[in-house]
Amino acid sequence: MNAVTAVPGVDLANKIARLVEERGWNQEDFARISQLNRHTVRQILHSGPKRRLRNATVSQCADALGLTVSELRNLPLDRLLPRMHGKPPADEEALKLLYERAALPDLVSWLERNRERAAELRSDEIQELLEMQEQGGPLQKMGVENCVDLIERRRLLIGQVKEIAGTEFLELLEQLVRLMYEKVKPQNSGRSNT
Repeated sequence: MNAVTAVPGVDLANKIARLVEERGWNQEDFARISQLNRHTVRQILHSGPKRRLRNATVSQCADALGLTVSELRNLPLDRLLPRMHGKPPADEEALKLLYERAALPDLVSWLERNRERAAELRSDEIQELLEMQEQGGPLQKMGVENCVDLIERRRLLIGQVKEIAGTEFLELLEQLVRLMYEKVKPQNSGRSNT
């Protein structure tokens, strides 16, 4: 049974409409990506604060927006909007750790020149960057700018793959990833994937 979700406080339909607008999607785009019918999408995007959404509809909207249902329902819009641009809210503790543990002079210098970019790094990316500081490690071999650039490019690519996975191109994406994975996976895995 598909229960109806009452939306306490902030109107969920209006929040979804704002996030869809922030993505730059029109009604057709959102209907296709969320796999909802156009009538439902029109009601979500234009019905005003009284709109009540079914749980399944909320789930499809969350998936399309790259969020969990809990995030969509519970996080305030100001915390969700940065995610629409691939920028999670800054993890202050991880960022503080980065500045405290940056020992490589090139990394320290990069942090001083690039405070905004550093603030956009996710906690797992910060940990990865700190691990690259080892003697003769990637930060010394490739340079800090190149390493950060690779981390940022990977984040963007993962976001794009998530978006594609929510479309009719999922099967094509699976085929492409499978083909590429076969080229890069370790040759001596000792297992067959059949």
